[in-house]
Amino acid sequence: MPKTSILKKRAVPYLIAAASGAVGVLCFAPFGLFWLAPLIWLGLFYGWLKASGPRQALFIGLSFGLGFFLTGVSWVYVSLSVFGGMPWWLAGVGAFLFCAVMALFPMLAGWAFKRWQPAAFWQQALLFAALITTVDWLRSWIFTGFPWLAVGYSQATPSPLAGFAPLLGVHGLSLLLALSAALLLRWRIGLPFLALISAAGLGLSQVAWTTPVGQPISVALIQGNVPQEMKFRPEAFIRTLELYRSLIEENPAQLIVLPETAIPAFFDQLPPDYIDALKSAAQRHGGDIILGTLTGNGEHYFNSAISLGQSPLQVYSKSHLVPFGEMIPPGFSWFMDFASIPMSSFSRGPETQPPLAVAGQSVAVNICYEDVFGEEIIRSLPAAGILANLSNTAWFGRSLAQPQHLQIAQMRAAETGRPMLRATNTGMTAIIGADGKIQAVLEAFTTGVLRGQVQAHEGSTPYARFGNRLALGLMLLLGALGLMNKKTGRV
Repeated sequence: MPKTSILKKRAVPYLIAAASGAVGVLCFAPFGLFWLAPLIWLGLFYGWLKASGPRQALFIGLSFGLGFFLTGVSWVYVSLSVFGGMPWWLAGVGAFLFCAVMALFPMLAGWAFKRWQPAAFWQQALLFAALITTVDWLRSWIFTGFPWLAVGYSQATPSPLAGFAPLLGVHGLSLLLALSAALLLRWRIGLPFLALISAAGLGLSQVAWTTPVGQPISVALIQGNVPQEMKFRPEAFIRTLELYRSLIEENPAQLIVLPETAIPAFFDQLPPDYIDALKSAAQRHGGDIILGTLTGNGEHYFNSAISLGQSPLQVYSKSHLVPFGEMIPPGFSWFMDFASIPMSSFSRGPETQPPLAVAGQSVAVNICYEDVFGEEIIRSLPAAGILANLSNTAWFGRSLAQPQHLQIAQMRAAETGRPMLRATNTGMTAIIGADGKIQAVLEAFTTGVLRGQVQAHEGSTPYARFGNRLALGLMLLLGALGLMNKKTGRV
């Protein structure tokens, strides 16, 4: 056989894996093909089974990861190039390297699976599920964490598996999805198992883990749609102030929420009459405003949310910062010299901060991608009855970032049994119910105000009590069973 033909034949498994990874993005928002996910991860399982050894399984996992992340988080390039001011070539290299680092996780899982592959099919399926969940969990905290597109997010509402979210969280959903995918290789086992857990998920979705408390309050979530390229320009500052003041005055509510850094200036440097005008607008209707802005004490500055209105002034400062966007990892200052990202060196707020007491409610605020970390969100529970996320995803342009982030917020609401309010600059501003279902959403890249009502919830879901411990316990159990009395085999 000619050498070129041999090379092409050898490349086929890797090309198939990369294509499968790219197609796997369709399982997540905005496409929402959650039913496709078992087939995608079944393909990865089959590829690892057929691999000639750990080395080939490693490269199949790497290929799958590259296809998956280069497609799914391509918006990293938009952030670095279009809005970060990097040369296109350096932004391309940076985005590729970032996705390559993320692809190391499925690569590690592929090597480990083949290195310790058991002979029995049921053990192979258990080990596969445990490894997929393990690398998703590792990705949630290594290098400060980037759990975006964890497998379980594909099963957010309306998937029937979403009923497991209040019990096991997103990593538990990853475990169930990966196990059902592997079992589908023996369809007489896999199909009944998938039907069983789907029915169980639908049943769990009927369980009232938390209960409404008090009366509903009126809310107004403001989407300013201020272009990112204009956000920090001095000549646009006055227009931004006037835009938000007019939207606040025209849309009275008990709770008004503005996006992350809606006012791109230090709070103590804002004109006193402007602050008084916002406060008066809230007080006239017996309500409060949660305002995204900047705070500082001379040596440190913070990405913060401040309350104004009938309640005393309160501050929440962002704790989990975005590497390269809000903090510079040690040794990477040279990389940031090529970018022009304003306010890229924030200080961290305290890990534990009390909910804001506003509009007669207890509201747990999180900023931007802090809501990607479920165990950080539950720190404010059970005290908080409402969750509120302030974001500015204008950094990522018209990309998959906005709907993906909304899907993540749905998972947080379902896990905690708390409604989630999302106020964003360019999208997607939304009201999410305590069951994780979207109640209302504004069209992205429009200026508008989403008005509605929200009711606080009390009580705790199992996930709110135990965090990821239940899912990680199942992961360890399945992994141990998968390796029990292991004998290396080939399929």
